[in-house]
Amino acid sequence: MVNTRSQTKMADNADLLALLAEMKKSMEKGQDEMKKGQEEMKKGHEEMKNGQEEMRYQIQGVKGKIEEVRNENQRKIEEVKDKVQVQMEEVEEKVQVRIGDLEKRLSELEDRPINFPANPDLKYSRPTVKSLTFDGQTSWTVYKTQFDVVSSANGWNNFVKASQLVTSLRGSAAEVLQGIPSDKLTDLTTIENALEARFGDSHRTQFYRTELKTKQQKPGESL
Repeated sequence: MVNTRSQTKMADNADLLALLAEMKKSMEKGQDEMKKGQEEMKKGHEEMKNGQEEMRYQIQGVKGKIEEVRNENQRKIEEVKDKVQVQMEEVEEKVQVRIGDLEKRLSELEDRPINFPANPDLKYSRPTVKSLTFDGQTSWTVYKTQFDVVSSANGWNNFVKASQLVTSLRGSAAEVLQGIPSDKLTDLTTIENALEARFGDSHRTQFYRTELKTKQQKPGESL
């Protein structure tokens, strides 16, 4: 009877020890898993921190690239402006040189005596009526009429008329000379045709028609 109780007690103790051992094993396993989880969380935090740092570097790189492109575009714009300015100055200089040459030739003609009075095409006298100037802003037809009156009163031949007409041009009208060959700058017909094509009534009529086509009519406005 005593042996039976003793055996039962020993069996209970063995079960208790086994349970404790199992619990200890489970706790150790849980601690290991918790430690592993903490390490993974720490690793994830480091990766997130590194990712944020890399993203910050990328954003700074993009900002730097945008600034670089902006500076490059500004530089190109300045280069284009400089080139346009240089070209405009060159054109203006060429026009002034041509006008200066023609004025010099005209001055030489004024000082040179004409010895062929029998030929009406070569008849020339010093200007007694001052010629007007034409800048392309007024009517070419009106100016041409006035110019013809002045040239007739002064007795100019076609060569002198051409020289006087060229030297009277200003502004956009003088720019027409750029399209005329240098050997034609004393040809009256060539110069008048070029001015007529640019500033004549037919050109203005076509210009106004184009404006009317592109103009949007407002309420109550008559085209």
